[in-house]
Amino acid sequence: MAPPASTTVSRLKFGRLHSVRDKLLRRYEHRPLVSCLAGLYGCQWRRYQRSRAQPGDCCCNKLEGASFALLVAAFCLTLVFLYFWGEAQNDYNDFDWFNFGNLGFWFPWSVVLLVIAAAFFTYITVLMLLAVCLLSEGQKLYLHWSHKIGILVSLTFSIVATAVLSDLWSKEWTTLLLSFQVTAPYLHLGGVLLITALAWPIALHFFRMNSRVRRGLIIGTYLAVLFALYLVPLGLYSPCIKEEGTLGPAPALIGHRGAPMLAPENTLMSFEKAVEAGSEGLETDVTISFDGVPFLMHDRTLRRTTNIREVFPNRTDAPAAMFTWAELDSLNAGAWFLSHNPFGTVGPLGAEERSRAGNQSVCSLQAFLQLAAQTDKLVIFDLYRPPRGHPYRDTWIQRTLEVIRNESSIHSSQVLWLPSDLRSLVQEMDPELQQTSGSRLPLEELQSNHIVKLNLHYSAMSPELVSEYAAVNITTNLYVISQPWLYSLAWCTGVHSVTTNAPQLLSTMNTPLFLMTPDEYNLMWILTDVLSLMLILVIFIFHWWRERGLAFCSGSKTTLDNGTYSKFRTEMSDVWSVSSVNSQGESRSPLTATPSLATVTEH
Repeated sequence: MAPPASTTVSRLKFGRLHSVRDKLLRRYEHRPLVSCLAGLYGCQWRRYQRSRAQPGDCCCNKLEGASFALLVAAFCLTLVFLYFWGEAQNDYNDFDWFNFGNLGFWFPWSVVLLVIAAAFFTYITVLMLLAVCLLSEGQKLYLHWSHKIGILVSLTFSIVATAVLSDLWSKEWTTLLLSFQVTAPYLHLGGVLLITALAWPIALHFFRMNSRVRRGLIIGTYLAVLFALYLVPLGLYSPCIKEEGTLGPAPALIGHRGAPMLAPENTLMSFEKAVEAGSEGLETDVTISFDGVPFLMHDRTLRRTTNIREVFPNRTDAPAAMFTWAELDSLNAGAWFLSHNPFGTVGPLGAEERSRAGNQSVCSLQAFLQLAAQTDKLVIFDLYRPPRGHPYRDTWIQRTLEVIRNESSIHSSQVLWLPSDLRSLVQEMDPELQQTSGSRLPLEELQSNHIVKLNLHYSAMSPELVSEYAAVNITTNLYVISQPWLYSLAWCTGVHSVTTNAPQLLSTMNTPLFLMTPDEYNLMWILTDVLSLMLILVIFIFHWWRERGLAFCSGSKTTLDNGTYSKFRTEMSDVWSVSSVNSQGESRSPLTATPSLATVTEH
C-alpha cells in the first residue's frame, strides 16, 4: 500500500535538507587550487608530494612552524619599514642630497629604497596569502628552502635599513607618528578586515586540534590582537577630527627656494614659478660674495647647483663666499636641474621651459628682493656668516640690511627677519622688519625681542603650540611641507603658513584630505568593530557545527587513501535507503541511495 502523498513530500523535503547538510559537512579538496597553492609555496606541484592535516594533527612540524613564524615576523617588519619610508617621502630630496654630499655623485637613492622595500613586502605578502589559503584548505605547510632564504633576506634588509635610517634620520620617526593622525582611521579599518579574514583558517584548526594548550595559545593570541584592534580608536587623537565649522583657513604658502620642482632652486625662474603657483611668500638662503654682493646659495660650496667643476675645476670645494660676484655670475646654475631631475618633474616641462631652466645663473639678493617688491610677496631667508678671512665676516648683517634698505624697492615690512645674530642692532637700524625666531623660546623672551612669527620644523607641529603663541599674537610657519597629507594636518592644526617645495600642488587643495566630525568617526569605528565581531562569531559557530557534525555522525571517520577519501556509511544514509525501499518497492544499496557524508568530490 502506497504511503500518503503528504508523507512522501515530507520525506523528500527531509532528504533534501540532509543533502544540503551533507554538502556543508563535506571537506572538499579543490585539487587544481591546492596544487597551485602548494606548488607556489613549497614547490609541491604533484599530489603525492603534499599531505592534508588530519583532525587532531598540527598544521605543520616544528621546522615549518618556525618558518611560518619567521614569515609572520618578516611580514610585520617589511610592512612597518614600507610604511615608514613611504611616509618619509616629504624628505626624499634631503635624503638624496645628503647622499650626494657623502658620495660625490647624484642618484635617486630614496626612490630605489622605496622600490626595494615594496618588492620585499609584495614577496612576503604573497607567501603569507599562500600560507593562509593552504591552512584554509586544511593542508599541511611545507615552505621550499628558496623561500626560506628569501624570508631571511627580507627580514635582514628590513632590520638593517630601519636601524641605519633611524641613526641617520631619527626625526623621521616623528613624521611617522604624525602620519598616524591622518592614516590611523584607515589603518584601523584595514587591520580589522585582515584579522576578520584570518578567522576562517584559525577557527578551522582550532576546532580540529586535540591539544588544549595549542588551542588555548591560538585562541588567546587571536583574541588579544582582535580586541586590541577594536580598542585602538580609544587612544587615537587627530586634529582633523573636529566639529563641523571649526576648521580655520588654509595655511599660506611660502615657496622653499622658489618652486624647486618646476625650476632650479634659488633662481629667478624658480621664484617666478612660485609666484605663479600662488605662493604668498618666498624663502631663500643668502651668502655674501668676496666683494660684498649678497647672493642666493643654500650650500657651503657651489658643487651641487652650478657647473663649478667645468669653470673653476681647482676650486670645486672652495666656500661659495670666497668667489667674487663676477666669478659667480659666470656660472650656470640651471643645467644640473635638467641632468639630475631631483624631483622627477623635468619630464612635463616644455622645450622653452627646459631651455630657460638650463640657462639660469646665480641670483643676487637685490634681484630677488625686486621680484618680491613687484609682486608684493613676503620674503624670509637664512643669512650665512662668511668664513674667516672674508672681508665682510664682521659686517655681513650690515651689508645685507644696506641692500634691503638702499638697493631694492621692497618695503621692510615684507621682510621676515630670521637671523638671530645682533637682533637688537637690526631692530635699531630697521624697526619695521618683522622679527622672526627659528627656535622655540619662552614667551617672555620672544616678546622682549619683538618676535611676531615662529619658523619651526614641521615635527614641532601641535595645536597646543600654535594656540599658545597665537594668544600673544605670534604666528607660526612650518618648514618644509610638500606632501598633501602633511599639509592637511598643518591645516587642521591651525598653522598660519608653511614653507613648501610644491606650491603648485598644495595651492589646488580646497579641503584637508582627512576631515571628520567626532560623531562620524565614532560611528565608523563602532560599526566596523560590531560587523567584524558578528562575522567572526558566525565563522566560529559554523566550524564548530561542522566539526561536531562530522564527529558525532555514526561511523563518520574520514581517512585519506592515496590522496582520496574512503567512503563510509552513515546512519542518515541507512535511514534514507530504508525509506527509499518502502516508497519504491525495490532494494538499493545504502551507499548509493544518497551521497555518503564524507564522500569527497574533487574539483
